[in-house]
Amino acid sequence: MSIIEQATKRLETLSKAGVSIPWNLTGIAVGEMRRRIDESSEDARAAADRAPSPIASPKAPSIAATTEIGPSWSRPLREPKTVSLDLERLERIGHLVPTGTRSRLSEEFRHIKRPLLENARAAQPQERQSLIMVTSALPAEGKTYCAINLARSMALEIDTSVILVDADVLRPGVLDRLGIPSPQKGLLDVLTQANVDFDDVLLKTNVPKLSILPAGTNNARSSELLASEAMDRLLQRLLEEYSSSIVVFDAPPLLPTMEAKVLASHMGQIILVVEASRTPRRAVERALGFIDRCPCVMTVLNKAEEPLDNQGYADYYG
Repeated sequence: MSIIEQATKRLETLSKAGVSIPWNLTGIAVGEMRRRIDESSEDARAAADRAPSPIASPKAPSIAATTEIGPSWSRPLREPKTVSLDLERLERIGHLVPTGTRSRLSEEFRHIKRPLLENARAAQPQERQSLIMVTSALPAEGKTYCAINLARSMALEIDTSVILVDADVLRPGVLDRLGIPSPQKGLLDVLTQANVDFDDVLLKTNVPKLSILPAGTNNARSSELLASEAMDRLLQRLLEEYSSSIVVFDAPPLLPTMEAKVLASHMGQIILVVEASRTPRRAVERALGFIDRCPCVMTVLNKAEEPLDNQGYADYYG
């Protein structure tokens, strides 16, 4: 039995069962259907004549291709949700904002981002150098502050967009720091719910080329979810569909959590934030031991006093 004969037999069976066929989704005009059926059998033509008039849709799949499972179609495109960041507030609490002026802070993050961007642009997609994790050895060393400012600085690039992922799924802080209402669905919901798509939870901001992916709904199995094939598929999708984007992950601290160690295994580059005059050397060494398999690891000294040779630095750029 040919494919067309199978299709028409299936249609006739569905019709007898009282099932209405959504012809506007089949992608086959009735004339084309009749032409094909003429080439198969008289019984098939009779089945097509009893069918309602369709509306052709060239992008939809044909009936012949969906004989056993019925017609399928792509999920309709949706406009991304947009959130407005209070830029004046962010500037008051010490974050980079698009003011159009140079500052010591903006220059510091230019120095931090440049080697990361060079590595990402020189690498092959499978090397995942565009996936950058920002973490620390211990809590409260300033990793979220650095992740947000790094993402903001990278968004200044002419040809680069940035997705900032709140991957500290145990204690999410990005939304609160940016003044975005929470809770919001996000990363963990994409990994656990088949009906939640990445594009549905990605938040577009009023900062050009900067989007936010929230951590999502708290889950007791978060470390297992981050280690799952679903997570790997999501990262691969980011690499393929958002190839012009850098993805910055604000991760949990390394020493007290398993989630950060799991995330590190997915990354192409890692920044370890170290709080000056506070983080013990032994803690830094232990943290570096957990991420030594990553192709590129950088350390950033945070909350350091300005060295003497930098006096007048702000005036130079001001």
